[in-house]
Amino acid sequence: MDLVGKKIVLGLTGGIACYKAAEFTRQLAKAGASVQVVMTQAATQFITPVTMQALSGRHVFTDQWDARIGNNMPHIDLTRDADALVIAPCSADFMSKLAHGACDDLLSTLCVARPMTLPLMVAPAMNVEMWQNPATQRNVRQLKEDGIHVFGPDAGDQACGETGMGRMLEPEQLVEEVIAAFHVKLLAGRQVLITAGPTFEPIDPVRGITNLSSGKMGYAIARAAREAGAEVTLVSGPTALATPYGVHRINVQTAQQMHDVVMSHASGQDVFVAVAAVADWRVANASAQKIKKNADGGVPQLAFEQNPDILAAVAAMPGRPYCVGFAAESEELLRHGEEKRRKKGIPLLVGNIGHQTFGRDENELVLFDDAGHAQLPRADKQVLARQLVAEIARRI
Repeated sequence: MDLVGKKIVLGLTGGIACYKAAEFTRQLAKAGASVQVVMTQAATQFITPVTMQALSGRHVFTDQWDARIGNNMPHIDLTRDADALVIAPCSADFMSKLAHGACDDLLSTLCVARPMTLPLMVAPAMNVEMWQNPATQRNVRQLKEDGIHVFGPDAGDQACGETGMGRMLEPEQLVEEVIAAFHVKLLAGRQVLITAGPTFEPIDPVRGITNLSSGKMGYAIARAAREAGAEVTLVSGPTALATPYGVHRINVQTAQQMHDVVMSHASGQDVFVAVAAVADWRVANASAQKIKKNADGGVPQLAFEQNPDILAAVAAMPGRPYCVGFAAESEELLRHGEEKRRKKGIPLLVGNIGHQTFGRDENELVLFDDAGHAQLPRADKQVLARQLVAEIARRI
């Protein structure tokens, strides 16, 4: 429910992508927002106001002279208590109107008459040739210069049968963009590298040693860092989680693979957050074939060797990024957390009780630094992730 209490005015312009606006409206409502739909006459050729009214639960406005508004000024009143104005889909024609301040229908007039403190967000949707046209690209630059958020577009197959840039982002991607737009860009321009999830150390081709980490905390931090404006690379062990929108994900399996990927990406990063539950040891005598049961009941003997310490390796780099470690303990968190921070030689360590958080949607964290320790009370992991990102931003 990331948009609870937010009022979104959603504008639809003419284009086949209007069908996506229906699902976008539903997902905005699911995230807690109230949605007021405004449609151009061209948009009504692709989807009906009745559909949008049913999904939003509110009357849809299409006419600049709609008498349902007491003062007959919907272009004024509809945005005065709004938190954001989103145009999705936004056609090439409507982008031109925005770039030049045209006011020839309700939606365009509403955009120009909105308070300048009200965020305006557009999701372009058009044919690839229309998107690449120099006039369109000039308009896009003008919109960005005017402080308008431009979401997308994406590349792919288009309804016209052609392929290329111009597809409107998918509804779930647009919701993520809207959510992110409400967050202060505390990490704007920063590069953030994050590890998440468990590692898996093979015993043989079908068995291995792993742990109960779900990756939820690391993925939540990756999402929060991206919302805060960072360019995020996520190095993930085996999980069933979807990649957070806008995050570059690299999949690995073993601790050694995670080490190698992290070390190849760590240079030039501003922040490194080691959230992954990395195996301390790997099987030195892993079998190339499945180990069979012995007729005499004998148990195979496994030999172990230590895995590389990823966090310590990054912390020892010249010009290292700001390093944040995680400690999943089973007892005496305050003592073990501070000991681990000093041992690793890092400025910030985040501690939690592992068996009380693995696989769950909530957690509570303890932050250890030179000043001592402070607690982030139990909350949803995404809430905690945003709090942690704010703490990191404050420190750097």
